[in-house]
Amino acid sequence: MQTSFTPQQLSDPHIAASEAILRKCVHCGFCTATCPTYVTLGNELDSPRGRIYLIKDMLENGRPADKEIVTHVDRCLSCLACMTTCPSGVHYMHLVDHARAHIEKTYRRPVLDRALRAMLAKILPYPARFRAALRLAAIGRPFAPLMRRVPGLKPVSAMLELAPRTVPPADNTSGPVAPSGEQRGRVALLTGCAQSVLDPGINAATARLLSRLGIEVVRNPAGEGCCGALVHHMGREDEALDAARRNVDAWTREIDQGGLDAIIITTSGCGTTVKDYGHMLRLDPDYAEKAARIAALAKDVTEYLVTLDLPVPAIEPGIAVAYHSACSMQHGQKVTRQPRELLGKAGFIVREPREGHLCCGSAGTYNILQPEISAKLRDRKVKNIEATEAAIVATGNIGCMTQIGSATAVPIVHTVELLDWAFGGPRPRRIPETLSIKPATMVAAE
Repeated sequence: MQTSFTPQQLSDPHIAASEAILRKCVHCGFCTATCPTYVTLGNELDSPRGRIYLIKDMLENGRPADKEIVTHVDRCLSCLACMTTCPSGVHYMHLVDHARAHIEKTYRRPVLDRALRAMLAKILPYPARFRAALRLAAIGRPFAPLMRRVPGLKPVSAMLELAPRTVPPADNTSGPVAPSGEQRGRVALLTGCAQSVLDPGINAATARLLSRLGIEVVRNPAGEGCCGALVHHMGREDEALDAARRNVDAWTREIDQGGLDAIIITTSGCGTTVKDYGHMLRLDPDYAEKAARIAALAKDVTEYLVTLDLPVPAIEPGIAVAYHSACSMQHGQKVTRQPRELLGKAGFIVREPREGHLCCGSAGTYNILQPEISAKLRDRKVKNIEATEAAIVATGNIGCMTQIGSATAVPIVHTVELLDWAFGGPRPRRIPETLSIKPATMVAAE
């Protein structure tokens, strides 16, 4: 794509990086076939190619964002399916991140939208606040259907409907989990924010499994917090970079004190962001090198588990599992083989839902901020998952678990919970004892 930025504009490193991305686009349109919003809405401006044109025009002309570009960029899920499809290597993620930061600085949103986004940014990344908000949601939930009728309150209605009826007890354990038997490694485990409230059992299962495999697990090191993904995707760049710096400092201290083989992440959306810390902090002379080091150590739990020797499974083989590959896993991190391979080694029969490349509609806060599009994508995803007739759904992202679980009775659990169960751990709490699980033959969904 030809660009016409001035030398003065290109002196801004953010503009220079986006210009290099824009030049790689050849207008081929392959991205439109795998873009969930284009597939759903059929509008060229709701495709990656259309958004690229809008972003290029905005940045080249150095103008503030307007309602049109905000509408179409806001509809982007950042699922990154376009990056998997693109034959030219267009790094759409960094381009749309830049556009969101520009929007946040130059566009004044309507008051309700502004207030909602500020509330999400000040609550979701902080576990204690988030837990309190979920408990308060019970008061507002009866009014959700009424709010759904008011356009400006639809996101509030979606938020109330997504809130779980019960909140698990807080898990405030910290410090290392010692390995069982001979120590074979040492890792840090990202506690995270939303997942630690919605389902602390995921990290507990991870620590148990790794401990049994001889790995020391460092939990809650001083200073660790939210990875920054939630505010990063809302264009609140200063907050995102502050979160990244805090985590870089926390993990660097652990590296200096006892060494780390990896930083294990069990929420794939967080994994995509932490692996991008090197880019996010590249212009910070105090953090650029440290951030790149941390990004290189970041691993999805399944990436790390495939490097370890696993024992013989402790459960009966043949349970059919529909594996939902979260967008941040398959498109953001390019982690596709490992989860399936591990589930197979554990004795599960892995079934692939149709249209596995399409997003479920969760995408961080997307299912709150864009509830109508999100619901269409969720229903499409659930239909494809249920068509596999699997007994259980497995995925590697808490957002997907919440989104898909809100529209199906099929138990949905984190991949690592199934692996922990298969290799000697307890039955995942989301799988009821009454569930009749029978060995099944492999049926590939086409």
